[in-house]
Amino acid sequence: MEVILREDIQGLGYKNDTVEVKPGYGRNFLIPRGMAILASDSNKKMISENIRQAAHKAEKARKDAEGIAKKIGELTLEIKTKAGESGKIFGAITPIQVAEALAAQGHEVDRKRVSFEQKIKEVGEYTAILDLHKEVHHPIQVKVVAE
Repeated sequence: MEVILREDIQGLGYKNDTVEVKPGYGRNFLIPRGMAILASDSNKKMISENIRQAAHKAEKARKDAEGIAKKIGELTLEIKTKAGESGKIFGAITPIQVAEALAAQGHEVDRKRVSFEQKIKEVGEYTAILDLHKEVHHPIQVKVVAE
């Protein structure tokens, strides 16, 4: 089943992308929640016209995302958490904690834009990916230390 996404969905695509999904996922989840519409010819024409009109806005959003990435630069975040003697932390480091650490540094990033290459369950250094824009993905170092 082919659908057009009406919003960014992590792991599937970005707004206005035409993607192929399983029929049940499209019919029972995406379309009823307003996250996607059927990819009919008329909907495709409507979306292409909207994309054409919004091209300059998208360029501005990309430049803003690049500006944020440049401003963040080679930042290393230090997150303190409770950990056992073996270095294993209680729970896990979440995107919320990374977003809060960035906010403390003066960089406002939505927690939904933060992802990890691997789950953070031990003290150490990791890489988090900031998905600032469709074309701008910025890695930052996260250092997890015991309190």
